[in-house]
Amino acid sequence: MSILTDGTFHGARDVILALQNPDGSIPWFKNGVIDPWNHLEAAMGLNLIGQRAAAEHAIAFLRDTQAADGSWWGKLGSAVPVDAELHQFTMQGVEDGHKIRDTNFIAYIATAIWHHYMLHDDKDYAAANWPMVKAAIDFVVALQSPHGDIRWTARDPGTPEDDALVTGNSSIHKSLLCAEKLAHALGHDAAAWAAALQKLGDALAHKPERFDRTWEPKTGYSMDWYYPVLSGALSHEQAEARLAARWDDFVIDGFGCRCVVDEPWVTVAETAELIMALVAHGQHEKAAEMLGWLAQFRDENGAYWMGMQVEQKAFWPVERPAWTAGAVILAHDAVLRLTPAHHVLTGG
Repeated sequence: MSILTDGTFHGARDVILALQNPDGSIPWFKNGVIDPWNHLEAAMGLNLIGQRAAAEHAIAFLRDTQAADGSWWGKLGSAVPVDAELHQFTMQGVEDGHKIRDTNFIAYIATAIWHHYMLHDDKDYAAANWPMVKAAIDFVVALQSPHGDIRWTARDPGTPEDDALVTGNSSIHKSLLCAEKLAHALGHDAAAWAAALQKLGDALAHKPERFDRTWEPKTGYSMDWYYPVLSGALSHEQAEARLAARWDDFVIDGFGCRCVVDEPWVTVAETAELIMALVAHGQHEKAAEMLGWLAQFRDENGAYWMGMQVEQKAFWPVERPAWTAGAVILAHDAVLRLTPAHHVLTGG
């Protein structure tokens, strides 16, 4: 019996299952925003800890709600007021029912289905979900520019102007890699996706000017720092330099990774993702050390708080998001290599 099934994650499991709706969807919080990316992060966590039926119920929700063109709609939303101006914009979007089709969110289904295949070796299940994956990835790849970057939203009325986000494109790079592997496993042609993957990887590694062009300089968000490393698009030397350059800005020793550079606020999901980025870069000892820091963020039932205001030693906000639990479970598998799927988010 491993840590994934010995009861260690019963609290995390219970939080996700309590949030999952009868239709299979998993919102951020009870009655909160639902988006495909965070929904699938929680579902993959469930799958790792023996909750296959619940995970497949979550995947079925996306099968049932996918648009004919392969996309999903998601509401803009912000859980906490990290940035006052951004928070006002995103929360107004929720109140007005404003929706977007985020390419990063849409592409993530390929990662989830490849993860399921690696975990269970169930080719029939993968094949049954292939049409959903193909439609989603084709939709996303169609929004790639000649420079290799991929627009962060579909070109819908009222959506922001054309731009590509470095964090979102890093996640898409991983999803494209998973999509290509899934296609090969099922005997489908993936030449177009392979070409898109190569172009996107080149943009992430060599064309930083292609990302976040219409935003104020985004130097304060930790995800923009470590996600290109997690993507697998950077060379060893590039990843080494990137991690070293801002380690002291974002990492609070003994606690974890800040969400934003100017606040003493460590967030558990970002810390879990940074751990996986370290694994992807081969820094296993540092990843294992940081994994040990996550235990302090468990509540009395074993569920994980969203984060901590370190100076005050206070959990904040007082929420235990489903995606946080999923990210922690995935990080444990990545570091401890407990299942055949341990490398999906960290391998090339």
